[in-house]
Amino acid sequence: MLFQIQSYLKFLWDSKNEHGVHSPFVFNLLTKCFYDRKSKPEYLILENYRKSLLENKNYIEVTDFGAGSKVFKSNRRQISKIAKTAGISKKRAELLFRVTNYFQPATILEIGTSLGLATSALALGNTNAKVITLEGCPQTASFAKNQLNEFDYNNVDPIITEFESYLKDLQLRLKTETENFDLIYFDGNHSKKATLAYFDLLLTTITNDSVWIFDDIHWSAEMQEAWKAIKDHPKVTVTIDTFQWGFVFFRYEQEKEHFVIRA
Repeated sequence: MLFQIQSYLKFLWDSKNEHGVHSPFVFNLLTKCFYDRKSKPEYLILENYRKSLLENKNYIEVTDFGAGSKVFKSNRRQISKIAKTAGISKKRAELLFRVTNYFQPATILEIGTSLGLATSALALGNTNAKVITLEGCPQTASFAKNQLNEFDYNNVDPIITEFESYLKDLQLRLKTETENFDLIYFDGNHSKKATLAYFDLLLTTITNDSVWIFDDIHWSAEMQEAWKAIKDHPKVTVTIDTFQWGFVFFRYEQEKEHFVIRA
């Protein structure tokens, strides 16, 4: 906890808003998307999805393949408590919806479905998009699939898989066919080793317009190291650090530039 407090204080010191940004691409993203305060009808759908989870007192057995939980001491967890403590916040879900709506990605990959709170925002952002969401825990994945079906998210394809295995199989497929993801949301394993492994395995799918979002980049010293390595990668041109999320772009026409933004 002390580490995160110190990281956040440094973030506040370094961060800017749109007035300190001179890149037209980033300025437009901030003013037309990040700082869009207008109400959206989709927000009510997202809120109803969240409310149904918060009211669900059932338990599931969670198989945790990632860096573990800082909240839960047991793998038997109540749906409502997972949604309250481990799920994406209302504010972040709305921002994720706006980002997806702004870029209009045709294909989306989410690494880490959990209960589907972020999945619902991605799917609503572009209802014509194909959303593939990966979850390693069978009970969590089964619950999320039923929840998404109940809310008629017909553009979501949930897959129960170990993340790295799926991405390695994807690598093999890419040798004979082309497959790109316009937007990737990384929220599956908050460790440096896994994050950088996913990053490397997915690099072959990038295009000039790819949008990658990494969750919890200041979750630990390890994750901050992973974030620095990603920023320094030669194929990465623009990054935006919003403290919880790290946005990564591969726009060939832009000079390498990193932004720390209050969102």
